[in-house]
Amino acid sequence: MLVTYAAPTAVYIHIPFCTNKCHYCDFNSYVLKGQPVMEYLDALEREMELTVKNNPPAKVETIFVGGGTPTVLLPDQMERFLRMVRTYFPADAAEVEFSMEANPGTTDEDKLAVMKEGGVNRISFGVQSFNNDLLSAIGRIHNTDDVHRSIENAKKLGFDNLSIDLMFGLPKQTVEIMQATLDEALSLDLQHYSIYSLKVEENTLFHTLFNKNQLPLPSEDEEVDMYELIMKRLEAAGYKQYEISNFAKPGRESRHNTMYWRNRSYYGLGAGAHGYMNRQRHVNVKGIQPYIDATKVGLPIMEQFEVTRQEAMEDFMMVGLRLLEGVRNVDFQEQFGDTIEAHFGETIQGWEQKKLLERTPDGYRLSKQGILLGNEVFASFLT
Repeated sequence: MLVTYAAPTAVYIHIPFCTNKCHYCDFNSYVLKGQPVMEYLDALEREMELTVKNNPPAKVETIFVGGGTPTVLLPDQMERFLRMVRTYFPADAAEVEFSMEANPGTTDEDKLAVMKEGGVNRISFGVQSFNNDLLSAIGRIHNTDDVHRSIENAKKLGFDNLSIDLMFGLPKQTVEIMQATLDEALSLDLQHYSIYSLKVEENTLFHTLFNKNQLPLPSEDEEVDMYELIMKRLEAAGYKQYEISNFAKPGRESRHNTMYWRNRSYYGLGAGAHGYMNRQRHVNVKGIQPYIDATKVGLPIMEQFEVTRQEAMEDFMMVGLRLLEGVRNVDFQEQFGDTIEAHFGETIQGWEQKKLLERTPDGYRLSKQGILLGNEVFASFLT
């Protein structure tokens, strides 16, 4: 039987440049100084052209530009980049969600105006904390004044879909510091907040310090207290927690990230980007120059592998249960022609008995207790 896969409606594009490397960051990013930015944009255009030739886009619903820090591009570079995106991934301006990650230290009015003109309609600012000592300790280049200025500028230019990232479980962070950060974050009255716990990843300065016992992290109990405080404060302020780390005003959920959590296919372009289409996952070449060189001879793919039906079903459960509304049988049926229970009945039953998963009219979701122990639940769906 010939299987046909729908063309992706989501596009992820990676801009790998940063002003500096944060102490916790293991993303594919490189300090901007001395980098061949225009050559990188040329390479990105070659990849876009070949990608859409091989897999023409359907109706593009979401575009997400991540990094690195995409807003380190100069206004003329940004203009050129956004023109390319519109050329190869045309979308209805009134309907597309076009997000860009931004650093509060690299978003002046000129830059924001170019972004607005180029079609960006949602900005996600990497704030991490409203405590200047903490910001400095984790290697961020901005301070809280920069955050207020950037948000003010964005609102002034008409951006009305703004999000900030915050972190908890940082070295020397206390529940009181988290409380003060939430006070300030909520006073901005934004549409969306993403709040992540620190993970100490390999190949980061924090990993080195952790191994030397020089990283004063909060205790596990303090971290749980911070997370519970976050959930309580955001809910009281009228934000719906729709995913383990994400909170939004009604209708302002990140449509792009929901594509990942619903296990939908998406284009992945740029150095080190991941993509998923035609039941194939791929990872691009990571280094800047190797990526540029690779685009001169074809698609810059470092590795590509087929996702088996079983793996796709496991992925569906793992990422889908991150959403607080959970996984839906109708989606599972649509993707795999079968019921969730037929494949995962025993695992689900086990978690239901432990009261970490609960049945919904449509499928299954994490219980309140399950939200705190999500990682254990997700891992159990891997064979």
